[in-house]
Amino acid sequence: MQLPFPLAEEPDTFALETGRKLFAGQSEFLKGVVAMSGLPPADRIEVCFAGRSNVGKSSLINALTGTKGVARASNTPGRTQEINFFVQSPELYLVDLPGYGYANAPLAVVEKWQKLLKQYLSGRQTLRRAFVLIDSRHGVKSVDEEIMSLLDSAAVTFQVVMTKADKVKEKDRAKVLEQVRAALSKHAAAYPELVLTSSEKGDGIATLRSIIAHLD
Repeated sequence: MQLPFPLAEEPDTFALETGRKLFAGQSEFLKGVVAMSGLPPADRIEVCFAGRSNVGKSSLINALTGTKGVARASNTPGRTQEINFFVQSPELYLVDLPGYGYANAPLAVVEKWQKLLKQYLSGRQTLRRAFVLIDSRHGVKSVDEEIMSLLDSAAVTFQVVMTKADKVKEKDRAKVLEQVRAALSKHAAAYPELVLTSSEKGDGIATLRSIIAHLD
């Protein structure tokens, strides 16, 4: 019996090479956006990355691009209050969304983030997929449910990427995956496949590159 939301399989040689080539070039920071008026031209496809603070989003983006520090991890989680655009190629933007779920952020700041996120997610026609990062040690939290519901309402397909897989024992991982699958079953916009990654070990990075490279 096929599990709902199975783990992504290892891509074939051609798919891996396509992903490698897409990310072989230098990734460059383009701009940080605080309002819709600041968005760059919608002249290529883009994928965005969302995740609560401390989920390892910056580390994942750095691992994907093979460029240390292209996405900077702040010592103060939740400090990034902008939608950050990176040029990966003439065909692709990588978009780093503000971290969410950080309790110390002022309410007014949180409300501003939420408004900008809603506008971006519902109004960006070149956005092909959102990758929602979930910590393999903790599974889906209530703040993750909020962003998933937002993606549902915006009709943006999202795919869950499990981070820090190397930090979890096999038996504990199975329990977390069961919880994640149950949570995703409630979301219409959830893509039916999970990607298990470790930025530190490099696990799943080539698979994620290949997935991005094959989005239309």
